[in-house]
Amino acid sequence: MKRLAFDIGDVWTGIAISDVLGMFARPFKTIKTQELIIFLEELIHDEPIGTIVIGYPKTIAGTESEQTRKTVRFKEKLEKEFPEHTFVLWDERYTSQQAQEIKKVRSKEDKLKLHAIAAAFILETYLAYERTKA
Repeated sequence: MKRLAFDIGDVWTGIAISDVLGMFARPFKTIKTQELIIFLEELIHDEPIGTIVIGYPKTIAGTESEQTRKTVRFKEKLEKEFPEHTFVLWDERYTSQQAQEIKKVRSKEDKLKLHAIAAAFILETYLAYERTKA
């Protein structure tokens, strides 16, 4: 089954998707956060989706912030909407910086792509973790 990763923000959510074997992560798309549930319903209908990884925005010091608490509440909402799926919080520190190193921002479209690239970094580290468990 494919895995997803979300880099959830107040306005935009970056999405990354893996291959069926869970070996590779790629940026998928960036959507408005308010449209995430509808998007996920449609994607689950069309694709074999397993685990859904959500970027967990801890502070640099590893503590929780208001954004961290918002993300946890959103995860709980998704778990209620999609009880047949597993949702995992995964450390997302530095993923936005990594995305900015790869993609130079020259337009609004480039800036939106950064969210999906950051989600791909989140998913890649999760997939690497999964491989070490096998």
